[in-house]
Amino acid sequence: MREQIWIFIVSGFCLLTLSRCLLAAWQWQRVKQAGGLLPILKGGLRIDANQIAIIVGIPALLAPWIGHWPTAVTITGWWFQLAWFLLVLLEVSTPQFIYEYDTRPNRLYVEYLKHPQEVFGMLWKGYKIMIIGGLLALAAFLWMGHALFGHALPDTAMAWWLRPLFSLAAAAIIFLAIRGTLSHRPINPSTVAYCGDSMLNTLPLNSLYNVAYAIYSMKNERSAADVYGDLPPQDMNRIVNHCAGLGDTEQDIPSLHTQEPSAKRDRPLNVVMIVEESLGAQYIGNLGGANLTPELDKLAQQGWNFSRAYATGTRSVRGLEAVVAGFPPTVSDAALRLPGAQGNFFTLAQVLKQRGYRSRFIYGGEAHFDNMKSFFFGNGFDDLYDRATFKNPAFVGTWGASDEDMFKQLDQLLSNPPDQPTFTLAFSVTNHSPWEYPSGRIEPDGDPATVENTVRYADWAIGRFFEKAKRSAYWENTVFLLVADHDSRVFGASLVPLRHFHIPALILGADVPARRDDRLISQIDLPPTLLSLMGLRTEHPMIGHDLTAAGGGRAMMQYSDNYGYLKGDALLVLEPHREPLQYRYTAPETYTPMAVDPDLAREALAHVLWPAWMYRHQRYTLPHLRSKI
Repeated sequence: MREQIWIFIVSGFCLLTLSRCLLAAWQWQRVKQAGGLLPILKGGLRIDANQIAIIVGIPALLAPWIGHWPTAVTITGWWFQLAWFLLVLLEVSTPQFIYEYDTRPNRLYVEYLKHPQEVFGMLWKGYKIMIIGGLLALAAFLWMGHALFGHALPDTAMAWWLRPLFSLAAAAIIFLAIRGTLSHRPINPSTVAYCGDSMLNTLPLNSLYNVAYAIYSMKNERSAADVYGDLPPQDMNRIVNHCAGLGDTEQDIPSLHTQEPSAKRDRPLNVVMIVEESLGAQYIGNLGGANLTPELDKLAQQGWNFSRAYATGTRSVRGLEAVVAGFPPTVSDAALRLPGAQGNFFTLAQVLKQRGYRSRFIYGGEAHFDNMKSFFFGNGFDDLYDRATFKNPAFVGTWGASDEDMFKQLDQLLSNPPDQPTFTLAFSVTNHSPWEYPSGRIEPDGDPATVENTVRYADWAIGRFFEKAKRSAYWENTVFLLVADHDSRVFGASLVPLRHFHIPALILGADVPARRDDRLISQIDLPPTLLSLMGLRTEHPMIGHDLTAAGGGRAMMQYSDNYGYLKGDALLVLEPHREPLQYRYTAPETYTPMAVDPDLAREALAHVLWPAWMYRHQRYTLPHLRSKI
């Protein structure tokens, strides 16, 4: 049995590495342009170790105790042959799947199995030679698997005192292989993503792993219609388009439209998004908060300050999907974590790439956290700078390099621009429990490890960066957005505690005039507004408002299973499987029950259904990307 295990481990690595090398050779021009074979093989070894450890884990732990039983050896042999069959089947299916969909087998592979008659009929009619070749290869490898794993002999009984030692050693190795890293977060597809080509980022994976991960990730997808009720798609799209100021359309991408900039520019501006971790309005002095942010309050006097901006959710990934993709919240997980959004999903980077922009992501932590690396690389970003790329950071805490280190990296990139305009997304990490930051920057009030002191440090780092940026050459041709992803802790007795969705949002730099804007706005309004300020005429599917013109007046937010739609002072709340409720909201925390306005309830329902429908039908994209889906 122990010999069986070793044979499977070696055979598994050989099979998957051979398949990966053949796929890379087939796609060599793309592989060469992205840096060659080494990152594919290095990532592949980590993913394969995870996959193989899952398969051999239980037999390896039990081998010292039952490996001398013939029945145990026979069962293990059949288990290994089944696993070998799945590995081979998925790898044999991969070339044709890549040819059709430009990615390894994923959730679509599973969905096709729901319609075997139609799918196999299509394949047989269109790809007879490929199917016959695949079946022959599958048969050959199955024969090989039976020869390798089907005839093992029982082990010699192990001495009793060696058994626990062997099992403990095996458990440690299996644990490390499955976890795939000694970092904070276990391995996932984002860990081995290495370039801006989403297909190449699937080559370090193996296809069984990719399909299994897609099945696992489906738990993050929930049907908004099952939770809140349904509307006919044409009514839903009509309502959402009307609220976005768009005309009715019957086109394939229902919200696709051309946005004209508010002002033409001879030279389009660079754009920088600084997303501050957990910096709710409750801490911001100019927004009526706790006066912990003197630097941010000074900047608010120098730029376009939105006093009533609202986050779409309570997680970083929710805020990132809003400001980078303009995507509204849903009852499902954020788009960054959904398997169907890892490529050909709209982001600002996708539309700016058409205008010659280079897009970069800077993050002081590990970029594979929350699948950010995979999502950004798969959807238009060109470069990624995370903790591993920071040189000599001043301070590294639990979540990564400090905010001052992130801003140092940002300044270096902006000071050394490429020969093309740039979009830079910078995401801070410091303002997060356990509240770690470098000493000597601020004078702590009481216990240094508190959210209040961490906010003071985050504000210090913001002020220090902008003081330098305003003296730099890049200031005049760059527009900056400074916005929070969400509040630090969202709680309250109300169904949707709006006070804790209130966040700072500030645009400054270039020729942006100073003003205080008291309109009610959502995070999803910020990306269209930036495109307008940059002077770009663009075509995109975002439903956020261009705030350089008329707009604002509504916000939407997802709070656990409850959905809030705030329009003026009317808050419409949708709860799972219940009738809607409506309140008159008076900041900061007064909710007066009102009779439900059926038109507002229908508008709210349309907006909570729309993102789920757009995702499920793969419509949140651009026309040239839609053709690849």
